[in-house]
Amino acid sequence: MINYPHIPSAGHLLISEPFMADPNFKRTVVLLCEHMQDTGTVGFILNKSLNVKVCDALMDFDIVQSELFYGGPVAQDTLHYLHRFGDKIEESFHVIDDIYWGGNFEQIGDMLREGTLNPDHIKFFLGYSGWSPGQLEEEMDEKSWLLSKAKGHYVFDIGRSELWKTVLNDLGGDYKMITNYPEDPRLN
Repeated sequence: MINYPHIPSAGHLLISEPFMADPNFKRTVVLLCEHMQDTGTVGFILNKSLNVKVCDALMDFDIVQSELFYGGPVAQDTLHYLHRFGDKIEESFHVIDDIYWGGNFEQIGDMLREGTLNPDHIKFFLGYSGWSPGQLEEEMDEKSWLLSKAKGHYVFDIGRSELWKTVLNDLGGDYKMITNYPEDPRLN
């Protein structure tokens, strides 16, 4: 029997229930990077693209041909990033496995331009997903989210269009059946 977490923390995934009405989070997978009792929760939607390339949105990042992602509805004028560069990047915060959050932005830019970092190992987000203290727990009590331990390969190795289904399939059992639910319950 797999033991699933019941209390959110950094390194966990939030998987939206299949009929979530909020268009910001419909069929999303959110990686939690911080969960503090007194300040709240911060995470990033891993599977929602803004349909623009990073190189088209950020000056001096021509080498990054990957998609720019929608991190969430909070502070959409801020840029965030997850990466696999570990302690190569000063001020990075370890989240799970080989996944790190943030760090010195100028250093990342310089190292990408120098070719010493692989641009496929960084994911940029506009905005973030945030919850005030206690808010996420309330949403979980309302069954809006499933909670699971994250795996590092979910961040970079699985395509955004497959991630929600992949995570549910990996949970197995009844969760696997959820992947077959139509997006519109009236079509069931």
